[in-house]
This record gives sequence, structure tokens and C-alpha cells, in this order.
Amino acid sequence: MTAALTGELRAARVVWQREMIHFLRNRGRVALGLLQPLLFLLVLGTGLGSFAGADSAAYRAYLFPGVLVMTVQTPAIGAGASIVWDRETGFLREMLVAPVRRSTLLLGRCAGGATVATCQGALVLPLAWTAHVSYDPALIAASIAELFLTALSLTALGAVAAVCITRIQTFQAVLGFALAPMLFLSGAMFPLSGLPRWLALACLANPLTYAVDPLRRVIVGSGPATVPQLPVVAELAITAALAAAALAVAARRFARPG
Repeated sequence: MTAALTGELRAARVVWQREMIHFLRNRGRVALGLLQPLLFLLVLGTGLGSFAGADSAAYRAYLFPGVLVMTVQTPAIGAGASIVWDRETGFLREMLVAPVRRSTLLLGRCAGGATVATCQGALVLPLAWTAHVSYDPALIAASIAELFLTALSLTALGAVAAVCITRIQTFQAVLGFALAPMLFLSGAMFPLSGLPRWLALACLANPLTYAVDPLRRVIVGSGPATVPQLPVVAELAITAALAAAALAVAARRFARPG
């Protein structure tokens, strides 16, 4: 029993390491991952803050948690694309002949994708000066922990899509269609107060909303809450439950032979 568990953990670690190696070798991806948040904070944050008649620095502080989530969103959900790509190239078939459970390989891939996305988000944290956010070590540690939970949830959702969609072109189309609405309906750029009821309900139905709001409460500490009357612990529990449910669904479908 112990030897079997050790073998499963070793297989998951190897898959996780593969994702990390790809991330560390792709320096262009890292640079682009830093450029987009910087443009959002300095250009969009300053422009929209001035247009709304608000203090640009105050709006950038409000926008900063949403930018962090946006940074982890693309690589996290995009981790599912590597599953589809490996299936098309035949590499996934070679992995599946390993004497380990298929769900172990999937969990290793999701853990690797979540770690890569969290590292990408952590690289954006030094941009906090643009929003006059404190560099308190406890704040940074809490932010990274919440980013990892968010990244794991999004990676699991990407894995669900990957095990259901077999063609890379279709997956990319679905990915492009889903990313922007999830971000804009998460309260990343505006609070829910004052919105029409239909739009507020759409925001509350968006799982990303419950990742942006606790991160904002940790970083900003004040301001309009995205999800009224819900404590941070409840929002984190919703995000964790979504991650667990998505992982369970993805693992069950991925474990099917064929």
C-alpha cells in the first residue's frame, strides 16, 4: 500500500515538474505576463479613474486585485490546452500507459498548472507600488495563498473543458469566449452596488467573483465589497468547493478508458 502510494505521488511530481520546466524555459511568456498587468494598471487604471472623476491612485488600488486574478486566469485555464494538445500529438497516450492511475496524472497536471499561474501572479505583486499598496509580508503571503486557490480552481475548470473537448481549435475558441466575460463579471473593475439587478445576478453567478473579492479585502482592506454580506472565509470556501468539484468531475471523465 505504501509502495503504491509512493509511486502515485512520484508520478504526480514528475508531471508537475514538467509544467514547471516549460514555464521556466519560456522567458517570453513570463515577460508578456508582466507587460499586460502593467498596461492595465497604468493605462486602464489611470484612464478610467480620471474618466470617472475619481482619484486615479485609488482606482488603481481597487483594480490591482482584479489584475492579479486576470494574470493567473489565462495560464490557469490555459493549462487545459496542454492536455488537448498532448492528446492530439499522441504524447498523452504515451503517458496513459504508465502503471499509475489516470487521475494521478491529471492531478499532477492541475497542480503544475496552478503553480505556474501562481508564480505568474506573484511576479506581478511588485507592481503594487503603482497602486500605492503596502508591501507587508503578511499581506503578500496571504495574497499568494489566495492566488494559488484561485489558480487551482481555474485550472480544474480548464481540465474539465479539456477532457470534454477533443480538438485544440474548439478548445481555444471556448477559452477565448469564456475568459473575458468571467473577468468583467467578477467585480474586478467595478463594484456590484448600483448595477442593474440582472447584471448583479450574473456577477454573483460567476465563480471568479468569489476569488476577486477576498483578495481585494486582503490587499485594499476597505472599499465597496464585491459580494455583500459574505465573509471572506465563506468566499474562500466557495472557491475551494468549486476546485474540488471540478477536479472530481475532470478526474472521473479522464479515468474513463478510450
